[in-house]
Amino acid sequence: MKSILVLGGAGYIGSHTVYELIDNGKDVVVVDNLQTGHKEAIHPKARFYQGDIRDRKFMDSVFEKEDIGGVIHFAACSQVGESMQDPLKYYNNNLYGTEVVLESMVAHGIDKIVFSSTAATYGEPENIPIVETDATVPTNCYGETKLSMEKMMKWTGVAHPLRYVALRYFNACGCHPNGLLGEGHDPETHLIPIILQVANGTRPSISIFGNDYDTKDGTCVRDYIHVCDLATAHILALEYLMEGKESNVFNLGNGVGFTVSEVIECTRKVTGHPIPAVIAPRRAGDPSTLIASSQKAKEVLHWNPKYDSLETIIETAWNWHKQHINGYNS
Repeated sequence: MKSILVLGGAGYIGSHTVYELIDNGKDVVVVDNLQTGHKEAIHPKARFYQGDIRDRKFMDSVFEKEDIGGVIHFAACSQVGESMQDPLKYYNNNLYGTEVVLESMVAHGIDKIVFSSTAATYGEPENIPIVETDATVPTNCYGETKLSMEKMMKWTGVAHPLRYVALRYFNACGCHPNGLLGEGHDPETHLIPIILQVANGTRPSISIFGNDYDTKDGTCVRDYIHVCDLATAHILALEYLMEGKESNVFNLGNGVGFTVSEVIECTRKVTGHPIPAVIAPRRAGDPSTLIASSQKAKEVLHWNPKYDSLETIIETAWNWHKQHINGYNS
């Protein structure tokens, strides 16, 4: 049985995907530089190589040592705000890193890659819900680099026998129900873990950036998708490529939008904590509403999210965060 190589397999979504792969009987190899990933999050049955995807000699050595049948690529910088302050970091890590990965894959005859893309490739949405054929006009450097990574795979596939699936997902959230895996970013930028910091007493209140949007309560609407459902989609996408299917792009979301205020209220209910909220000015570039149409993924990949209740998503997150107040450093 050929192995699956997971780049960034010590990170939030990568580590959950590794667990799902191993639960599905797959042999898994993990590459991570541990810049933002956590060694504690790596499945004990996965073979781990610490190194950087931008290092061609290192990547070649992994492909030479292991019999790899396909690659799942999570190794990228992913903070929107940071990407605007330090764009060259994002071009170097995201684009150059992917170039090196593809060069090494082509050299070793590995022709299948599933790529962790993002809804940020769309920018300000033309339609709600967003479909894969909508215009891609990113409004930040992070989204721009992810879109460029998709195009790099597309054109590499024209020149070489390489096929890819890009998965554009919306707001990843929740934690593994086993309680072993969670979401530990530093700094934390995702809404649900930030709210849970208030419940844990490490943050005094949650800031709501704008309450004058054209939504039901004036706060931004987002589509929240559980990390385990994302992990399942990556496995289905790899199986799709293994079946010899053509390169493709899929949205991943629940197709339901919740306002920031609704997420805070649901978290109050789950945690039993009052969670004080403070209204703050709008953030530049925040669209009022982002909701995915995942119909294509459901029809083509036969993907069906299991954790589609916001309350369930928050419960799995709270289960981990209350035991890991300082993340993996607890």
